[in-house]
Amino acid sequence: MYPGVHAANDPGKLAIIHVDTGETRTYAELESRSVKLARYLREQGIGPGDDVAFVSENLPQVLEVYWAALRSGMYVTGVNHHLTAAEIAYILGDCDAKALLVSASRIDLARDVLELVPGLRVRVVLDGAADGFEAYDDVLARTSDEPLGDEPVGADMLYSSGTTGRPKGVKPPLPDRQLANRDDLMTAVFGALYGFGTDTVYYAAAPTYHAAPLRFGGMVLSLGGTLVMATRFEAEASLAALEKYRVTHSQWVPTMFVRLLKLPDDVRARYDLSGLRVAIHAAAPCPVEVKRRMIEWWGPVLHEYYAATEANGVTVVSPQEWLAHPGTVGKAGLGVIRIVGPDGAELPVGETGLVYFERDERPFEYHKDRGRTEAATHPEHPTWTTTGDIGHLDADGYLYLTDRAAFTIISGGVNIYPQEVEDALALHPAILDVAVIGVPDEEMGQAVRAVVQPAPGVEPTPELAAEILASLDGRLAKFKIPKQVDFVTDLPRTPTGKLVKGDLVKRYAAGTTSGLAE
Repeated sequence: MYPGVHAANDPGKLAIIHVDTGETRTYAELESRSVKLARYLREQGIGPGDDVAFVSENLPQVLEVYWAALRSGMYVTGVNHHLTAAEIAYILGDCDAKALLVSASRIDLARDVLELVPGLRVRVVLDGAADGFEAYDDVLARTSDEPLGDEPVGADMLYSSGTTGRPKGVKPPLPDRQLANRDDLMTAVFGALYGFGTDTVYYAAAPTYHAAPLRFGGMVLSLGGTLVMATRFEAEASLAALEKYRVTHSQWVPTMFVRLLKLPDDVRARYDLSGLRVAIHAAAPCPVEVKRRMIEWWGPVLHEYYAATEANGVTVVSPQEWLAHPGTVGKAGLGVIRIVGPDGAELPVGETGLVYFERDERPFEYHKDRGRTEAATHPEHPTWTTTGDIGHLDADGYLYLTDRAAFTIISGGVNIYPQEVEDALALHPAILDVAVIGVPDEEMGQAVRAVVQPAPGVEPTPELAAEILASLDGRLAKFKIPKQVDFVTDLPRTPTGKLVKGDLVKRYAAGTTSGLAE
């Protein structure tokens, strides 16, 4: 379905609530405004197959842009507003964007971008006015909300987060259907699984330029629920929103859980979370102890899935299954899991290798990058694709992720997976955030290094570094324990919680960190 169905049945129902600004959209408003934007874009010569991009923090207008594209056969590309002008310009040029819609807070950045990408046909500021841009409200005010006679289904074209290199554009084929006959993978896989419907109140604080927040938000609106969005994640504020809006469904990443668990006990006990039926988490593997403590606190409502922007496959696991198989990211819900060794051969149960999903046909290609598309495809099985994760299957078919292939540390010829060490340190009371990387070592090839962002008020000292390392004794094999701890003021993460280790390695190359303990 799509929001127009619900606008006809219940026009006054709230479709979107913005926690921080109090701004709302009814279904009637969402339908009217998305129709007007679709018509305006068509009047500017932007049509099916063209790309519309937005650079914005979380605003209700972003969902209007999303639905305008999806109801007019266009691609919609959300761009990380934390990127530099050059990085944004690369994405806009790569996706051949014809329109740029930007929030007022990012106008200066957008002006820098336009100097690098001068040919954008449409330039609109979403929430205000700015020289050189049309005001979104003015555009809507002078445009009819009579639906276009032709409403082919569009799609999102999103970019990988670039944690291991330059972002890759994931461009799916456009379906040959009209909006009234829209059917989508998100609803087919997750709608029934998690019980999304007209009674859903869905909370998300992650940025809508990423796949899960945008697609899940779109699914909620297609099914007639209410999307409760926040500008950014703040631990206690999230709990307050869950209570205030009687949230039934929510979306998280493991770093959010860590922040929530580190709130004082009296703060965590202050809020009524009894309305919460499903708390979905993804984006990165969750440390076992973190998830176990969240289930103890929130009850058996934590549902996990593993997927990628490429949508080449999905695993899912219920809280009950996870408690029986701690650490798993689930069984295949879409595609068949294949674990492959360095020689390209499929590995048996229990052995660790590159995770591939087999589908009837390859479901994606990287835009303008045949080489990277082929690199993600098994050389002998063209319907097997990988996004570079490493893991293994158990005898019951549950998948366990070990790390990204690009992050594996090889020390003395032995593979060490940083995620295991990071998980062991995640809940240390003196640590706010932690990353583990390999650094060059003359004898071993690489040495294991822990990079720690101390918790607020914690002094980074050699004694603390020694205590952190000592906390791993008996919990990890000695060869996995870091040889050194470095303290930094921050770690590079995407807003969805993924660690950008490429940036961290660059910091080391530039000499901007200092080791405090051996």
